[in-house]
Amino acid sequence: MYPEDRVLVAYVPQPADFEIVKQAGWYRIPQKHAPKGLHAEYFAFYFGRRFGTEKWAIHYYAPQLGHELTTRLALVPDEPNHPRAQEMYYKVQLGPLQKLAQPIVSLRWRRVTFLHTTWDRFLDATEINDLFVDGEPYVDRIYATLKERGIQAERNYRVQEPDNEYQLPLAILCRNGRIDLTANQLKQHSDKLEKLVTEIAKQVAAQGGQNSVVEGSEAV
Repeated sequence: MYPEDRVLVAYVPQPADFEIVKQAGWYRIPQKHAPKGLHAEYFAFYFGRRFGTEKWAIHYYAPQLGHELTTRLALVPDEPNHPRAQEMYYKVQLGPLQKLAQPIVSLRWRRVTFLHTTWDRFLDATEINDLFVDGEPYVDRIYATLKERGIQAERNYRVQEPDNEYQLPLAILCRNGRIDLTANQLKQHSDKLEKLVTEIAKQVAAQGGQNSVVEGSEAV
């Protein structure tokens, strides 16, 4: 295990899917939805809402031993009439499944399909936002400084509007609104970190502070 080893966090929607991981030692990914980074040294598993008290969290991970391309029918032969039976899937072979001493949780519901991270971040993470590696260095610094101040920012926050959809590097969800932090804004203030964080803290207080957890309902 090396700090730079790659970890691919994969979404598991159904307990039955995780039973395959536990009992058979493999995980399937549709070829047409396969992410970059399929060669990650480790796979970790993010549970959907059907996992009861374990939902919206990462509890387990396993080393990847290799992968092959095959049909869904070959993987699940008892479902020959499934509409995707002839579609191609990656069968990811896994080593021994390991359980984290403390799960990596999503403090606010988010749909994670695949998320890339590194082994060192994975070991240090307490919640999903700690795993992101695709932001600029100044985004990391601002996120970490906000967290030290007790302010929880959401990374790669997706905003959907009637005629537009975009992603913010950081957003802070408050009781009475949301604080959006754009890439340009963060970059302009990257050398004035303490001043920016102090301003954000004042805005959070003005909007009633933050809820510790915001529940949501996962899409089926």
